[in-house]
Amino acid sequence: MSDNKTTNLMRRRVLKAGVASAMAVGAPIIFSRNAWAEDFRNNPANSKNVVLGFNVPQTGAYADEGADELRAFKLAVKHLNGEGDGGMMNTMKPHKLKGNGILGKKVTYVTGDTQTKSDAARSSAKRMIEKEGVIMFSGGSSSGVAIAVQGLAQEMGIVFMAGLTHSNDTTGKDKRRYGFRHFFNAKMSGSALGPVLKKEMGTDRSAYHLTADYTWGWTQEESIKETTEGLGWKTVKAVKTPVGAGDFSQYITPILNSGADTLILNHYGKDMINSLTQAVQFGLRDKQVNGKTFEIIVPLYSRLMAQGAGENLKGILGTTNWNWALKDTGSQAFVKSFGQEYGFPPSQAAHTCYVQTLLYANACEMAGTFYPPEVIKQLEGFKFDGMGNGATEYRAEDHQCFKDVLVVRGNQNPTSQFDLLEIVQQVPRAQVEYDAKIFGGELGPYKV
Repeated sequence: MSDNKTTNLMRRRVLKAGVASAMAVGAPIIFSRNAWAEDFRNNPANSKNVVLGFNVPQTGAYADEGADELRAFKLAVKHLNGEGDGGMMNTMKPHKLKGNGILGKKVTYVTGDTQTKSDAARSSAKRMIEKEGVIMFSGGSSSGVAIAVQGLAQEMGIVFMAGLTHSNDTTGKDKRRYGFRHFFNAKMSGSALGPVLKKEMGTDRSAYHLTADYTWGWTQEESIKETTEGLGWKTVKAVKTPVGAGDFSQYITPILNSGADTLILNHYGKDMINSLTQAVQFGLRDKQVNGKTFEIIVPLYSRLMAQGAGENLKGILGTTNWNWALKDTGSQAFVKSFGQEYGFPPSQAAHTCYVQTLLYANACEMAGTFYPPEVIKQLEGFKFDGMGNGATEYRAEDHQCFKDVLVVRGNQNPTSQFDLLEIVQQVPRAQVEYDAKIFGGELGPYKV
């Protein structure tokens, strides 16, 4: 028997003996809310600090997103520790955050580089858990990464607050009890885009997909096909491309004579910047096919991608989880704090990572403990507002947040280097919700 199992068995025997003794003498039995305090991994009970892990892509195709995520994580830590102006702690409701850390313990953090690779991300997260004592870890800009480390979180009993992950699988077939996603997903993008595509492009289109060859790309393609084919569009072809390909010319050339009049780029980060730029260079946006002007759609956008794509992005439709130009008080509070700290507005990756950190901290305050099963129960079904996406709910069945989704377009007349995405429509939550059962999967147990 391992030392941990022996220790836990002894504790249970002592507890039973204590209960029996109390019953024998008629003494009242009082169970402390934190009676389990010694029985979970990386319990910070005997420390003045609590350690969080921020595992982001500091290298690789999504490194720009990772850099902004890390900025947001650091800002969240400052606010939790009572430094700065408090940001969204002033607008979030309901919440129990006090600005004195988490449960009175100062928040510290460690970082890692996922390299936008699942194995590297899992190794980095494992180090954080086993050697650096993190009680929660977050981050990532790839769904392949998110799914890999979410599985590790379940195995090791440590909460994972996912960063930027858009695959349906993250809260679908690969969902886990110890993983939570604030970001929206591919299904929600498709549902939000549908009515706008119908209005602007009609019901008679022929689409060609270029798709990042991993879980996000696959489910993004599937969800957009479901939407477009539901409108009456034909799918001419769908071609998988490797992440980090750089040169996409070999994939773009066949589109020219395919009969397609629409290109759907299921790419993200630098891959989207490169594939879109090369598609424009090949003259796709100047073509007339089937009596229609050739169109390009980018289902998942970010401001950082928009900056990289520049002029090529103008007029192109897509979706985003959040945009710094939103006028609600929560968004404005976050933009102000982030801008004061770094000198420019935050991206959607920064927004979701900042929010995830506050949500975890608040769940600990609500639970009155760091014990993961109790923290998880506070997050499951939690309803909140004031965080930039309207009324939001962490659905208990799959740990997916449901909130408003933005349909955006590359701004034709930007007023600054950051004013690159025009909000076409803020799609209400009711339009993008779906039955949790459609993607399958099991959350799994609360580990003890």
